[in-house]
Amino acid sequence: STAFDMPTLMGYDADSPMAKGEVGKCGVAVSSIHDMETLYSGIPLGKVTTSMTINGPAIVILAMYYAVAEKQGVKKEDVKGTLQNDILKEYIAQKEWLFPVAPAVKLVIDTIEYGTRHYPNWNTVSISGYHIREAGATAVQELAFTLADGLAYVDESIKRGMHIDEFAPRLSFFFDVHNDFFEEIAKLRAARRIWARIMREKYKAQNPKSWMLRTHAQTAGVSLTAQQPYNNIVRVAVQAMAGILGGVNSLHTNSMDETLALPTDEAVMIALRTQQVIAEESGVAHVADPLGGSYFVEKLTNRVERETLAYLKKIDEMGGMIKAIEKGYPQAEIANSAYHFQKQLEKKEKVMVGVNKYQVDEPKRAIETLYIDRSIEKRQAERLAQIRKSRPQKAYQEAMRIVKESAQNDRNLMGPIVDAVKAEATLQEICDCLRGVYGIYREAGSF
Repeated sequence: STAFDMPTLMGYDADSPMAKGEVGKCGVAVSSIHDMETLYSGIPLGKVTTSMTINGPAIVILAMYYAVAEKQGVKKEDVKGTLQNDILKEYIAQKEWLFPVAPAVKLVIDTIEYGTRHYPNWNTVSISGYHIREAGATAVQELAFTLADGLAYVDESIKRGMHIDEFAPRLSFFFDVHNDFFEEIAKLRAARRIWARIMREKYKAQNPKSWMLRTHAQTAGVSLTAQQPYNNIVRVAVQAMAGILGGVNSLHTNSMDETLALPTDEAVMIALRTQQVIAEESGVAHVADPLGGSYFVEKLTNRVERETLAYLKKIDEMGGMIKAIEKGYPQAEIANSAYHFQKQLEKKEKVMVGVNKYQVDEPKRAIETLYIDRSIEKRQAERLAQIRKSRPQKAYQEAMRIVKESAQNDRNLMGPIVDAVKAEATLQEICDCLRGVYGIYREAGSF
C-alpha cells in the first residue's frame, strides 16, 4: 500500500513553493515517472497487487503506474491493484481537491472507462467511507454517503455509455472500523445487502460479481489517543476483530503511534502481529458471517439498513450525491455529528479511556517517533531540475499540447496523460495544465 505526501496529494511537485516543509512528511513524494520507478524498483508489478491512496491527481499517478508496469514488460491483464480515486468524498470530508466537482468526477469516469477497456483486473476506484467517518460522521452516515458516492459513479459511467456489468465488478469500497463493536459489524453486513439489492433491482446487473461489495477496511485513526498511547494497541485489536466478524475482504491495522507521527518500525510490527494473531490463532476467519443469526446483530443490521436507506432516499430527492454535495448537505450532517460527539465526550456521556476517564498523573512515557529528514526536499528538487533540463523537449511539449486539447474537447484524458508522463511531464505540470482548463475548486464559506 502506498500513501503519498501532501504536495503529491494536492498536485504539486516537490520543488513547488506550495510544497515547502511538507515533502515526504505523510507519505512518499512522487513528482515524475522516475519517482514511480524508484518507488517500485525491484518489485515485479505483474506478480503483486498494490494499493495507492490518492484522489485529486489520481489520474496522473495511475498513468505513471501504468507506464512503469509497461516498462517492466507486464501485460495489461496482469496489472492488479486498487487506486483510491474517490473524489466525491474529498468534497465531503478530506478536503484534498484540485478541480470543481463536475470535471473532477469526469476524470474518475475517464479512469473507469480506460481501465475497463485496457486493464481488466485493476480497481480504478475505491469508494471510501473511511475519511467520511474520520471527519465525524456516524456509522449510518458513513455507510449512506459512501454508497451514494458509489451510485454517483455508477450513474456517470452509464451516462458515458458503459453497461453496468462492464465496470461494476471492479468497483471496490473502503470503510472505517470504529469503537462500537457490534454497530461496526452491522454496518458492514448492511452495506453488502443494500449494494447487492440496488445493483440487481435498480441497475439490473446480471453478473453476480456486480452485486458484490468488495471492501477493504482500516481501524479508526480518529479513535487513537496521544494520551496513554499503548492503549491504542487494544483499541486496534478490538476494531480489527469487528472488521473481520463483519466480513471485510482486506484489513489495515493502525499503529499505536500514528496520532503522533508516521509510525515507527516497531509500531508497524505490532500492528501487523495483531492481524496475524487474529488470523492464525483465533479461528474467527474460518467462517464468512459468524454472527449471522444473532438476534442482536440481525436487529442492529436491520436498523442500520433502514436508516441508511432513508439517507439515500433524501439524497436521491436532491438530485443525487453531486447535487447534494454542491448544496453542502453531507458536509453539514457530518459537522453536526462531529459537534455532537465532542459534546458527549466533554459531558462524559461517551468514554475515551485515558482522555476523559482513567487519566493518570504520572509523567508521559517517552515514545520514539519517526523523523523525516528535510534533506529529501533538496534532493527531490535537484532531481526535478535535471529531468526538466534533459528530457526531450519536443516530445514533452507535444504530449502536453494533446493533454490540454483533450481536456478542452472533453475527451478521455487517461491515454494522453500516460503519454505525457512517458515524455517526462511532471505531476504539477499536468495538474497545472488541467487547472488552466477546469479552474480550481473553492469551498463555500458556509453550508
